[in-house]
Amino acid sequence: MLTGEEEHHERRGAERGTSARRPPRPTAEPAHAPEGPDPHRDANGNGNGNGDPNGDRDRTAEGPHPTPDGTHPDPERAKARRARLRRPLALFATLLLTALSVLLAIRASDGDGPTPAPQLLAFLPWFLAPGWLALLCAILARRVLLSLWAVTVLVATGWFTLPYGPDAPAASGESPAKARFRVLSANLQFGGATEPLLDTVLTEHPQFVSVQECDTRCADALRTEEVRKAYPYRVIVPGRTSEGSALLSVYPLRGESSVDSRMAMPGAVADVHGRSVRFQVAHPVPPKPDSMVTWREELGRLREYAAAHAGEPTIVAGDFNASQDHAAFRDLLDTGLQDAARQTGLSRTPTWPRPAAPPLGAQIDHILLGKRLVATETRFLDFPGTDHRALIADVKLY
Repeated sequence: MLTGEEEHHERRGAERGTSARRPPRPTAEPAHAPEGPDPHRDANGNGNGNGDPNGDRDRTAEGPHPTPDGTHPDPERAKARRARLRRPLALFATLLLTALSVLLAIRASDGDGPTPAPQLLAFLPWFLAPGWLALLCAILARRVLLSLWAVTVLVATGWFTLPYGPDAPAASGESPAKARFRVLSANLQFGGATEPLLDTVLTEHPQFVSVQECDTRCADALRTEEVRKAYPYRVIVPGRTSEGSALLSVYPLRGESSVDSRMAMPGAVADVHGRSVRFQVAHPVPPKPDSMVTWREELGRLREYAAAHAGEPTIVAGDFNASQDHAAFRDLLDTGLQDAARQTGLSRTPTWPRPAAPPLGAQIDHILLGKRLVATETRFLDFPGTDHRALIADVKLY
């Protein structure tokens, strides 16, 4: 407390712009905290070490750390952006699976359906590629039901890809052979592969040759002295571009016939070491949009032919313009004919279109064998000048 004199001097000093200086009044020193770590801070010196409500928890509650440009990301906006990116993937997978499902439903219904189903069904094994793509898109889009749908499509495609029809008869391997011979079938594409055909028949020496799309130059070449000497028995039906066909044989032929069709399909009965073997060239029209009815009718006539001779050794060889994924071709197999390629483990080997086949393409060229006949080996040959692969089968008659 200031005395009266001190108060007087203080007031006088303030009037002159100065004040008397007093020594600071002593204060009590704060109590020192005990030595050791702060219980409210962690090992790095940060607050909230023991859940202090006033620690660094208040800073983390402010939200995510800012991006390099100083802005704070919005979790909800990022989530919406990811959802927008997944939506096109889900839509794309849905479109793929819808198309594949329709085609597989047609395949399961034992029908060929309208265009373009028959054309696409010829390539059914390749449905696996878009099926796997659809599954990948469904997974990236995080659509569970869509993923299950894709798996179902893949399983169904794999099931239908299995070879159609029974294995070779068990007795065929044990029974002694009555005869062994070789069959060659080749589509020459308007006669363009005539020279490779001639070279092959003179080196491979097949006993039967089925020729499709044998034009006039092809017919003339098959009538040369060299070919006549190698194949003294023949049925040649020349025609323009794809219309002509031919059957060559080292065995005597009788009972020449034909199946009604736009492109020639001649046939005959061969005398193979005293056993009668029917041989029929096959070449129905391709399943184009404007010839679907004719395609089914001509395959149906081949089926009628096979059914009428189901109890006899019969060979039907040629370009069927159909695969095992076509109902019209399966109906033909159901008469008891068996595919030589199927019997030798090559049922899915593509024969058309070259040069994509193989590995891509479809197997539409076949050698079908009836009762008492079994294939022991099958090979595919590439002829220049045609979009089909030729097919050779070694056959046992038992």
